[in-house]
Amino acid sequence: MNHQQAGRVAVVTGAGSGIGVAIAHRFAADGYTVVLVGRTEATLRQTVQDGPAAADMHPRVADVSDPDAVTAVMDGVAARFGRLDVLVNNAGVAIPGTVEQTAPDSYRTMMSTNVDGVFHASRAALPHLREIRGCIVNVGSVGGLRGDWGQAVYDMTKSALVGLTNAMALDHGREIRVNAVHPGVTLSSGFLRDALAEGSALHRRFAERVPMGRAGEPAEVAAAVAFLAGPDAAYLNGVHLPVDGGLTASNGQSDLYRTGG
Repeated sequence: MNHQQAGRVAVVTGAGSGIGVAIAHRFAADGYTVVLVGRTEATLRQTVQDGPAAADMHPRVADVSDPDAVTAVMDGVAARFGRLDVLVNNAGVAIPGTVEQTAPDSYRTMMSTNVDGVFHASRAALPHLREIRGCIVNVGSVGGLRGDWGQAVYDMTKSALVGLTNAMALDHGREIRVNAVHPGVTLSSGFLRDALAEGSALHRRFAERVPMGRAGEPAEVAAAVAFLAGPDAAYLNGVHLPVDGGLTASNGQSDLYRTGG
């Protein structure tokens, strides 16, 4: 275990699955005390069980869309551990659909977690982060920087996160830093690993668009989050860091000069 951040305390929301697990494990490996927030105790405990040896991880069940619940978590962390250094707003829900296809309950689910949840968690953490000049790292999406087919509401929520990151970086930059990472397609579930298996039709289409020719790994997103949270990023505020293999470097045009398959 790397103890370079020993003594620091991080809260990671959405820590029971996918990228959130990788972020929690990376912070634990770096020596943080890590508080895992999610809605399901069993998945949070699995994250703890699968974590690095001697990791200091603590599950807390809460729905980030509930302001009272998330405030209780942040206040409880500060009371128990004496500080809060980093908040990672990672909790998110993606339900595919166009504007016409998205049902009202799906719309509300994504808005309440992806937008309301980030707002409530950030607001609850601010007094504690301010005391020690801590930081917030928001986990957005390349869908919030550009657009996806069939992800109308999800992209809208991630665009809102871009705006909130910018506003908080301005409003609170003399006290804390606020930055965001924006993953491209990341192999954060068995479904995605199967869908993007080498040789599949989707993998071939994906490789055409991503300069690095592959999807990302959760640990690669976690590494970017850890960097933005750490001392080497001390003068970074309001940054939006795509972790997408170069996808957003493109204007979307096909390679006009490529010949052959």
